[in-house]
Amino acid sequence: MLALAGYPLGQRFRFFDTVEDAVAGQLAELRVGAYDDLEALSHFAEGLELVTYEFENVPVAAARFLAERVPVFPPPQALEAAQDRLVEKTFFQGLGIPTPPFYPVSTRADLLQGVERIGFPCVLKTRTLGYDGKGQEVLRGPQDLERAWTSLGGQPLILEGFVEFERELSVLAVRGRSGELAFYPLVENHHHGGILRKSLAPAPGLSPQLQAQAEDYARQVLERLEYVGVLAIELFEAEGRLMANEMAPRVHNSGHWSLEGAETSQFENHLRAVLGLPLGSTQVRGHAAMLNLIGFQPDFARILEVREAHLHWYGKEVRPGRKVGHVNLRADTWEELGARLRALEDAIA
Repeated sequence: MLALAGYPLGQRFRFFDTVEDAVAGQLAELRVGAYDDLEALSHFAEGLELVTYEFENVPVAAARFLAERVPVFPPPQALEAAQDRLVEKTFFQGLGIPTPPFYPVSTRADLLQGVERIGFPCVLKTRTLGYDGKGQEVLRGPQDLERAWTSLGGQPLILEGFVEFERELSVLAVRGRSGELAFYPLVENHHHGGILRKSLAPAPGLSPQLQAQAEDYARQVLERLEYVGVLAIELFEAEGRLMANEMAPRVHNSGHWSLEGAETSQFENHLRAVLGLPLGSTQVRGHAAMLNLIGFQPDFARILEVREAHLHWYGKEVRPGRKVGHVNLRADTWEELGARLRALEDAIA
């Protein structure tokens, strides 16, 4: 989607992936190698103007190696801050951004001490490599301790307090090479099984105060990291206040609605930022929604019968739990959007 947004801007692309069937290879030259294959990375960087990434589990060492040869945006320090949940939450708190209570866990004794401090319910998570609900266990009482430790013990972990939030939100922010900033409106996200299913933009009932709070958090992160590109911060709303859950130093699933729903998509704005071009308007075109297609291929015709429905099929092999596409909707009013969303959900049921 970054490449598709970049071709109208006159850009050309080369991709690096660890697998030969990466779908990005349908759009431009694909180089295949391991992230720790320095020779492959060197050849990949030859002739490039800059490198960006859209996956936060790219090893920091690989990003730093490339940054010695060609500009890398977002900067490797952003990748480093986001990859480890303990580092990430400590970083947030250092900026005065509230987070759920947390406690580092390396041993079973640490887990018991963390539970004593935080209390039940709580969530035990891997510090690295977890996404889409992977690498975490909810502890609702003492009976869950053994199960959680058996599942995740033996690696660096973090225990987090379970937040009784009203809803999950995210803010997407953009910072250009000159320091120019732009913010998309807060988005309301709906998850199931740890996987994002639906996003609504802007978040229903969004107040100027809540938007300002989210922008303040994002601004602090962007400026502290000397960030360039799109950044997503996932947030909990509780009692009219926002609490940071985690951040993603990349274009984000909760911003896919912007392809048709905003004046400038997150993908185009990310490229504008890293290329040093002026940022585009983040204004929503009315009201928008995004519905992920997970683990199945729907009837495309039924989807496209829904007014203002835009299908994005990724060309991936379909398998359970895998995001294989999404559908965007747009409407002038919430009432119109709600009706179209119900029709779309019926079409893919």
